[in-house]
Amino acid sequence: MQHIYLTTAMYYFVSLPHFKTLREPLLNFCVAKGIKGTILLADEGINGTVAGSEKSIHELLDYLKTDPLFEGNFKDLGHKESWSDKHPFYRMKVKLKKEIVTLGVPGVSPTKIVGTYVKPQDWNAIISDPEVILIDTRNDYEYAIGSFKNAINPKTNTFREFPEYVKTHFDPKKHKKIAMFCTGGIRCEKASSYMMSKGFDEVFHLEGGILKYLEEVKLEESLWQGECFVFDQRVAVKHGLEIGDYYQCFACRYPLSVDEIKSDQYTPGISCPYCFNTHTQEKLKSLSERQRQVIIAKERNAIHIGKKY
Repeated sequence: MQHIYLTTAMYYFVSLPHFKTLREPLLNFCVAKGIKGTILLADEGINGTVAGSEKSIHELLDYLKTDPLFEGNFKDLGHKESWSDKHPFYRMKVKLKKEIVTLGVPGVSPTKIVGTYVKPQDWNAIISDPEVILIDTRNDYEYAIGSFKNAINPKTNTFREFPEYVKTHFDPKKHKKIAMFCTGGIRCEKASSYMMSKGFDEVFHLEGGILKYLEEVKLEESLWQGECFVFDQRVAVKHGLEIGDYYQCFACRYPLSVDEIKSDQYTPGISCPYCFNTHTQEKLKSLSERQRQVIIAKERNAIHIGKKY
């Protein structure tokens, strides 16, 4: 089947004091081009994943890099691309945030201090060093379906928990070399800024994240194990950014294997082995109604997109 939708993931840390004025024109541009997904704007920069036709996505990237509205702030904006035969998003949103990735520690910014960027081709050498401590900065459910060999799982539920994890487990006087990674590079870049601000001298992070590594590093040379969770309808991707084998529980958002969806505790749209018997009656009622609407939409050959925000 021919892949017709181009998905691009992008982020860029840059001082953006006028970010609130950018929301409406950026949203209007995307809607006019048939682009869907989510873009976050904050004082510290931009972060987003969107999809559309190849032409529309390249027009968006050109718009961000060259339009006078953005004052040249995004001229060096990088991005990652992947293809799908179905649109991975249901609507277009541009949100204003305090941070483009929420660490919750005021003043931490890669525009001020940041660790050493490591290209995917050089990553294996870094993490194969026995003196290097390798930390997966993603959340627990993301780690569960795939990670790099010998990576530490902080067992966090949100990125906000990462500073406390570092404070509890690491000492800059004892732990000299730290390497970190995340899905697209944004969390580990900010995490490296945080650790540098706390006195850690040698901090490395994977430039472009796992997605860039899976795109550029050959399977036979890879130290990646499993699949990589992504925050769209693909759920997970493999090497070459091919769509993975995981499903997702709508109720708790946990990625599910083929065996897990065969569980008696799995009911489409309502529960899975990870959230079975944890929902309130009100939540169950809401989930059941949404699933009913999804089924009706499928019968009518339409897409149920839920609430509009």
